Amino acid sequence: MHFRRSKAQPEQPKVLFVAPLSGHFATLIRGTIREFLPDHDVYVTDWINARDVPLSQGTFHFDDYVDYLIEFLELLGPDTHVVAVCQPCVPLLVATAAMSKQENPATPTSITLMGGPIDTAISPTEVNDYASGKDYEWFQSNVISTVPDSYKGAGQLVYPGFVQLSGFMSMNIDAHVQKHFRFFSDLIRGDGDNAEAHRQFYNEYLAVMDLPAHFYLDTIKRVFLDRNLAKGNLYYRDTLIDLADIKKTAILTVEGELDDITGKGQTSAALKLCKNVKASRKEHYEQQGVGHYGIFNGRRYREFIAPKIKAFQLKTEKQVKRSKN
Repeated sequence: MHFRRSKAQPEQPKVLFVAPLSGHFATLIRGTIREFLPDHDVYVTDWINARDVPLSQGTFHFDDYVDYLIEFLELLGPDTHVVAVCQPCVPLLVATAAMSKQENPATPTSITLMGGPIDTAISPTEVNDYASGKDYEWFQSNVISTVPDSYKGAGQLVYPGFVQLSGFMSMNIDAHVQKHFRFFSDLIRGDGDNAEAHRQFYNEYLAVMDLPAHFYLDTIKRVFLDRNLAKGNLYYRDTLIDLADIKKTAILTVEGELDDITGKGQTSAALKLCKNVKASRKEHYEQQGVGHYGIFNGRRYREFIAPKIKAFQLKTEKQVKRSKN
């Protein structure tokens, strides 16, 4: 999806936001995108609810996700920056490595990885423990459902969004209970602003989408159980992915001090794995006082993280121009 302007701004840098395909719609990163609209040419992946995809269109796997990222980047062309939020950090690295190896001119100028599970063995969280504490067959047997006849995607195998939501909420149930107590207190005090902020957050958080079952199971196996990318044995379309093939793309990793979904160090692991990217084109930023959601939404994102990403992209563009002269 492209955010078009009433008046064209041809000199603004292109940025593609890769929204997580992990149970919520792309609207979850509305606040992330909003900060870039005034000074960037913005695009976002707008994944479709799996229950609405006819069975005749086939299945959707991890490799299909990477295919789409490459297709999107080729459509946008050279000089594109990419920002991945959480889940897509792994497939974005795979796509970047595959394009780099082929010297594809549409290889991203920079990628920003925000709270992504690059190496889940580092500072494991409850989410990591949940995923790694069971085998592949357990997930296949216990959390996959068939879309009923009342939907366009009747017959599709999916990981229902409400299952993902209930899992996330149960891991932080005390925090959610406290938020609802505060919401009640705000209503009693007549604090309409805070009460409305609560409503808006949960309206978004509780709006879930179903995931393609094959994609979900691929991700569980490759990212959480086998840690293929971190171990250097991840295959994409039968080709071994080597992150050492990434040489020109600049990389910024962003983590939150209090992130209980993606532990500290899991995302920044990408910088070490991408060993052939010059040190001057690699940066890590840790935001104090925020959890997972605060990495890409809220006051600290607006005041600190978004400006950091923009500055990194601008710095990268200057480096590219100098290397061409």
